[in-house]
Amino acid sequence: MNKDIMEGNWKQLKGKVRENWGKLTDDEVDEIGGRKDNFVGKIQEKYGMKRDEAEKEWDKLTK
Repeated sequence: MNKDIMEGNWKQLKGKVRENWGKLTDDEVDEIGGRKDNFVGKIQEKYGMKRDEAEKEWDKLTK
């Protein structure tokens, strides 16, 4: 999914992120803003995932 489309759909995906990754605060979810690098970094930080695992989670979310 292209970056602009993803950022545009972010409002719709926020709920899904909150359901799947409940350790993220509302502010952190807002900070992600539909950007892959922000998502990957936050997931790594909060859940101790490796980068490739976090990227796979992003891919699942955006498909």
